[in-house]
Amino acid sequence: MKIGIIGLGRFGELITKYLSKECEVYIFSRTNKDNEIEKLNAVPAKEEDISKMDIIIPCVPISKFEDTLVKIKDLLKEDVLVVDVCSVKKYPLDLMEKILPDKVQVLGTHPLFGPDSASESLDGKKIVLCKARVDDELYKKIRDYLIKQNLEVIEVSPDEHDKDISNSLILTHFIGRALIDMGTDSLKIDTVGYKRLLTILETVENDTMQLFDDMNNYNSYSKETRNNFLGAINKVNKRLEK
Repeated sequence: MKIGIIGLGRFGELITKYLSKECEVYIFSRTNKDNEIEKLNAVPAKEEDISKMDIIIPCVPISKFEDTLVKIKDLLKEDVLVVDVCSVKKYPLDLMEKILPDKVQVLGTHPLFGPDSASESLDGKKIVLCKARVDDELYKKIRDYLIKQNLEVIEVSPDEHDKDISNSLILTHFIGRALIDMGTDSLKIDTVGYKRLLTILETVENDTMQLFDDMNNYNSYSKETRNNFLGAINKVNKRLEK
């Protein structure tokens, strides 16, 4: 199977590493990354070449996703599958079903792992699937492939995903960014609990601010989650100010 990837950031590199073991992977990057692509056992490609693949995976920021779809929509062959890997689901799926021609298949995914957590293995990691406009047989093949990679497959609606992820990933990043802004760091005098708190930093410090902004701006539940958390913090603080 031929897979085309648009964009080669940290996550694009990660999935290429695994996909190239069993598939032909072609990568289009707007900057010259031919050497990096070849080291990943993939093939540098032009945008028009990517559009001819069996599966296309745009690995671009959420805020650039719409522009990417508009650029490729008229180049796509019939029955090609476009798969998103965004950390929000309703927004990109709505865009794909609206912008891409009816002849194009659409699947929403969110790998709940990244370059730091899955650098050595995919074993036990989770991936969300949101079945959209995709042939049942092809969907089953993809699901079976993911299970074969020892991934835990979670099948939910886009809305279910966004609600849960706002209370898990987005909340974690929100707390982590606050800790970073506080200058939180390891201390000589600490506790086991404090060390556990610092592990949050490992989750967020290598991710870009663009990802943080996009996760919050394009998930309709994120503001409610932030406000609930801030309200709880204020309630605890008021108790101490009595």
